[in-house]
Amino acid sequence: MKKIQDTATVLFETPDNKSPDGANAGYVTTSDGAQLRYARWVSPKPHLSDRPKGTILLLHGRSEFIEKYYESVSDLLEQGYDVLTFDWRGQGASQRLLKERLKGHVEHFNQYLIDLETILSDVALPDCKPPFSIVAHSTGSLISLLAAPALSNRIHRMVLLSPLLELNNIPLKQKTLRRLSGLLSFLGFSRNYILRQAVSPELKVYDGNKLTTDQRRFELTKKFLFKFPLLGLGGPTIGWVFAACRAMDKVQEPGFASEISIPTLLVIAGNDQVVKPSVSEAFARSMRSGGSVMVTGSQHEIMHEKDVFRDQLFAAVSSFIPGETE
Repeated sequence: MKKIQDTATVLFETPDNKSPDGANAGYVTTSDGAQLRYARWVSPKPHLSDRPKGTILLLHGRSEFIEKYYESVSDLLEQGYDVLTFDWRGQGASQRLLKERLKGHVEHFNQYLIDLETILSDVALPDCKPPFSIVAHSTGSLISLLAAPALSNRIHRMVLLSPLLELNNIPLKQKTLRRLSGLLSFLGFSRNYILRQAVSPELKVYDGNKLTTDQRRFELTKKFLFKFPLLGLGGPTIGWVFAACRAMDKVQEPGFASEISIPTLLVIAGNDQVVKPSVSEAFARSMRSGGSVMVTGSQHEIMHEKDVFRDQLFAAVSSFIPGETE
């Protein structure tokens, strides 16, 4: 795959949202021709053992982008982990799949699996220190679960935040949503918004949001998107929703969870209004090598929540992902 490295023109920053020092960034092309933007950092912290703590693959949720995670990258680097992250196809500064950039679209979640495999094989394996662990949020957590049965020899551990397993507070049952979005996709409407119109992300307001109780961090992201609107993403398409419903059904098929041998910790937001916390708890119980912790009071985006919630998350990461391989 073709890899292009040019950090100076790849990442964006503002005075109040700067990239951690030492970024190495570029683009890599997948086997099916999608161009992905990635960035990696090496921790400045000395390792306290003969083995490095390894590299965390930080996987975003739907609509997110590398720059939104600068603070969390800094926190992981401070803990002694190297970090590799990237924008999924169709969002951030990776290749958009439709002419209308705000539409969040993929045809199938297998496309995301190709993205993850490309980053692993073309960036992580040649350029980053093992062992490799995953820390993922929401849609990134669902993709990680889909990929996990094939990753047991390459991924050491996974911490999955607010995993997208079942949608919360939607006006119809998820099975009905799958059937409806599938029918509309079959009829040729897969590239239409699931709702009548999408709100440009930099125009969203804090009051009533379902993502975080931390207004400062919410406004920081909003301000950043005012400066760099091309990184933003609007609502999902009908096709994306149908693909997501199929992926959620796939990982909850009988026996799927038991095929995952990677030690996995699900970190559940107790006040999540986007996905159902109870479904994540039940899924963790069904895993032979999984468990869960609840961050009581947190909304969906734990990494962009108040410090009282973020501190619990990073304590869980540091205790669950050791540097040494067993």
